[in-house]
Amino acid sequence: MDKLTPLSNATLASFAPDVRVPRYDRAALTPGIVHIGLGNFHRAHQAWYLHRLFDQGLSMDWAIVGAGVRAADAAQREKLLAQDCLTTLIELDPSHLSVEITGAMIDYVPVEAQNTALIAKMADPDIRIVALTVTEGGYYLNSTTGGFDAAHPDILHDGTNPETPKTAFGAMVAALKIRRASGLGPFTGMSCDNLQGNGAILRQTVVGLARLSDPDLADWIDETCTFPNSMVDCIVPATGPTELAIVQSLGIDDKAPVTHENFRQWVIEDAFCAGRPDWEKVGATLTSDVHDYEAMKIRMLNGGHQVLANAGEIMGIKTISAAMAHPAIDALFTKVQTEEIARYVKPVPGCTPDGYLRLIMQRFANPRIVDTTRRVAFDGSSRHTGFIVPSLRDALAAGGTVEGLALVEALWARMCFGEREDGTVIAPNDPHWAALNAAAIDTRTAPLTWINQPGLYGTLADAPAFTDAFERWLTMLWAEGCEATLKAYAKPNGQSARQTA
Repeated sequence: MDKLTPLSNATLASFAPDVRVPRYDRAALTPGIVHIGLGNFHRAHQAWYLHRLFDQGLSMDWAIVGAGVRAADAAQREKLLAQDCLTTLIELDPSHLSVEITGAMIDYVPVEAQNTALIAKMADPDIRIVALTVTEGGYYLNSTTGGFDAAHPDILHDGTNPETPKTAFGAMVAALKIRRASGLGPFTGMSCDNLQGNGAILRQTVVGLARLSDPDLADWIDETCTFPNSMVDCIVPATGPTELAIVQSLGIDDKAPVTHENFRQWVIEDAFCAGRPDWEKVGATLTSDVHDYEAMKIRMLNGGHQVLANAGEIMGIKTISAAMAHPAIDALFTKVQTEEIARYVKPVPGCTPDGYLRLIMQRFANPRIVDTTRRVAFDGSSRHTGFIVPSLRDALAAGGTVEGLALVEALWARMCFGEREDGTVIAPNDPHWAALNAAAIDTRTAPLTWINQPGLYGTLADAPAFTDAFERWLTMLWAEGCEATLKAYAKPNGQSARQTA
């Protein structure tokens, strides 16, 4: 390997001609957005759209300032600041590899326990949007009602100590208090996480938290701030040794490169109280109604990911593309999507549910995207409740079959047992792993223990069509194994051999 060139503003001109670099003067950029949660997805998705806008000489006053509220974010800050907040994006198309260095981010505020620097930056009049990618489980939702969890210890802390908050939402409230007092006006809060109605959920969290310490401020936030809903889509694996090796093979010393698929979609509700970049000029869809786009993507793509990942983990299949290539898993995926998910999803302009299914099957099968089943299966307690349970409820309400969705939940329960069929250990992979693992162990002798977790399933334990199918499939998973069970489901009648005997 040739000597690596450190990634920085000073070295951009030294990379190979086929490495696309910023076509704009980064020194001319000024901040307009604080983004909390500078993971791979944000840098491959939202930051890319801004980068391409800047390439056109547009919206140059909307550059990103990065932020984080977890202690682990400090290491990411150090990596990115050392390379002038540049990121190498590597697009892994099945037929080719392309490389682009993006520069939409220009700074990263210090990561502090009391979030002093973050609050000050969000109170800066230049900042007009505060965006977040903090994962589906990061919005302090009550597991039973879906409402704001005012009793969570972090929320209780921020409600009692509003000037020294520990959460991103507490920092937003503190900054908005400063802005109101100084007459600066509100900013837009924009969630970019995979939650249906993510803007409404962000509003609920921020306003609910503000109300604990300052009801008048809460009313002002609710009346003046906007929280647009959005749908984001791009498959972005975690960065590990393989991804680092790819970027190093190109001669680039990037400590935080990102690989991604050759597909992006961003649908945004056009509701911004303090202006916004011209995202529609680089392919984003601005609309007054995001709901149907959200439902299609969350239920079919994100839900489909859970179908593949849980079965793959049980069978020791390490990647999503390999799971798609397994005949029994592919048959499960296709049948449950067609019969129990897609039929309850509405079409959106230019795309039917059947067409979207064909698209995501092609995307999931891309072998160059090394997206692990473990990564996709992470935080199932948030992902199953958000991505699978809504389809279950719709199918039950319509009197449709839920055999496949019941099997999907049985697979999750089997995975949470913590051991693959080959005897290897599935390491803890959920913030609530201890409780999930205990329930999964109990299901060996009492399968319905899993369903009787109201924080996951609410009243679904009262639906015999679901519980009967779940019990039957989980029993078969333990008695006959995963592959035999998947094959039984894929039969034309969709029932196990035991049920039809």
